[in-house]
Amino acid sequence: MDLIKYETGERLAWITLNRPEKRNALSYELVAELKEAFQKATYDPKVKVIILKAEGTSFCAGADIAYLQQLQSNTYEENLEDSIHLKELFEMIYTIPKVVIAQVQGPAIAGGCGLATVCDMVYAVPEAQFGYTEVKIGFIPAIVMVFLVRKLGDAKARELLLTGQLIDAKKAWELGIVNEVVEADRLAARVEEMAARLISSNSEQSMGMTKQMMAEVQQMSIVDALQYAAEQNAVARSTKDCKRGMAAFLNKEKISW
Repeated sequence: MDLIKYETGERLAWITLNRPEKRNALSYELVAELKEAFQKATYDPKVKVIILKAEGTSFCAGADIAYLQQLQSNTYEENLEDSIHLKELFEMIYTIPKVVIAQVQGPAIAGGCGLATVCDMVYAVPEAQFGYTEVKIGFIPAIVMVFLVRKLGDAKARELLLTGQLIDAKKAWELGIVNEVVEADRLAARVEEMAARLISSNSEQSMGMTKQMMAEVQQMSIVDALQYAAEQNAVARSTKDCKRGMAAFLNKEKISW
């Protein structure tokens, strides 16, 4: 992998965007390497939580300019294939059965903002900016829209997507895009503190099932969602983790996952 760094340790995987000279802008190759890294972390039994971060002053500036120029000469079929490539990355991050935390140390713009949006939690420095700016260049925030409407609701998502405005980390926190605003010198430690808490306190299986359910229930009717929830509840009760956790609780024993 040339465009990202991939490291593991202490049940964590760090996936780091490593194109600081290009403000970590997205290209076909970078998206491919991200997909490979997330798949690797997903199937690594030693990894429980994934941290997505970036080198340099920007988290991700969206699509690479040279890449955008190349897309203009593509056929519809080629552009569709490319769009599906990015869609698969966002869908992978949103649905994989491991918690993904974004560590945003600088601007996250357009596709870069989408990348942060699909993570389970986002921690950002006060100076970070967020924006779905596609409409300003005659493009559309198509793929991220699917996730942002789920995350924020129609009214808030509509304003951000239609105006293309940039917002600071505090505003992003108020809207629900960011979970916590942290000073730069504490950002990495705060993210790793949250990751360590999830690793030691929570069942990986339970978090994975919960994440999967959250992806599924929002597209169901209330009747179907409740039936699905009841079925998943029954499935969870028979899992090894649930039996172990229940036994520890009933015996008043402290459990470490």
